[in-house]
Amino acid sequence: MATSLIHPFPAALTTLFGTIDGLAKAGVPVFPGSPGSISIRKNQHGAEYYVRRHYADDGTQKEEYLGLAAETDRVEQIAAQIAEVKSVTKEIRLLLREGFQAVDPKTYATLVSLHQHGLFAAGATLVGSHAFGVILNQMGFRAAAYATEDVDLARREVLAFSRMPEKSFLQMLQDSGIHFVEVPDLDRRKASSSFKQRGQSRFHVDLLVPSLDSAIHTVPVPELKAHATALPYLAYLLGQTQMSTLLYREGCCPVRIPLPERFAVHKLLVSQLRPNREAKSNKDIFQATTVLEALGERFPGAIEAAFADLPISARKPVTAAARMVLDKLPQPSRAAEELKEAVASMETSTSAVRKAERPRSGTAKDKRRNPP
Repeated sequence: MATSLIHPFPAALTTLFGTIDGLAKAGVPVFPGSPGSISIRKNQHGAEYYVRRHYADDGTQKEEYLGLAAETDRVEQIAAQIAEVKSVTKEIRLLLREGFQAVDPKTYATLVSLHQHGLFAAGATLVGSHAFGVILNQMGFRAAAYATEDVDLARREVLAFSRMPEKSFLQMLQDSGIHFVEVPDLDRRKASSSFKQRGQSRFHVDLLVPSLDSAIHTVPVPELKAHATALPYLAYLLGQTQMSTLLYREGCCPVRIPLPERFAVHKLLVSQLRPNREAKSNKDIFQATTVLEALGERFPGAIEAAFADLPISARKPVTAAARMVLDKLPQPSRAAEELKEAVASMETSTSAVRKAERPRSGTAKDKRRNPP
């Protein structure tokens, strides 16, 4: 018998996460690294000035110039922001000790920079394994930790900036303090849609958009002065999104993520669309199973609603993956029952649609027997 992949957090911890989530959405300050502290320095002429000493994503200590000692307004503002972040960090440490998911320093610095440039507020959505971690935290469940050096960012339509950004997507990434460069496509005639940290690092960011057909290709994203990889069925995943909170050991940041049920069903779908990539497909199935089990516990009816919204062309591969997942869900369980009902309902509706679309035809003999 399959064992449960999830364990609910105590109510006190989910309430605490909800409080932090509210603070993040209300605008608690974010720093792409540690909040640090303020110190006074003297230049070669003996003039005193303030700096913010902090640790960057690579663990090195850095100093940010704040202004001369006589210019205290900005210094006081930064000092208040540091104190606010540190007060929240105490609560975050408690959550992380109890098993809440948190991102690594590079991922946090990168997503903080994109948040500060307004991408998530404008509609950009975090997808992939990092979204999986945020979804688990939001739903209040502990599960196996994930490891990835990929950051996947997607947008369904033109981002709704109140004011068009002057910087390109690459420059926004570089504002994190990480030296990002474009990754050349294998076909040199195509523009790059992937960005990686310079050097031997495998840390990278992929920009994604929905494809208008079943093909995978590269398309321009004018508002970001960049290009993205267009993927089939991504529009389904991005059809319903919400804001949530990303946790880091020294802060938190608001991000946009897909609804859990859309995330789970889309994972079922892509697990069947990855040719010769068994490891990736297995991870897709694991994440789908985990989120589906959590949905059965927290949001009855969400699984069936997500299945009902699937495009007809996606239903066959999703059904195949769903049957694999049923073997991995605890039996009996609310999630397993809902998944069975969702698959049955989807198959019935698909059959009805195809029957309605089937052309009506008859032989000449039939037509003579049944004239109009």
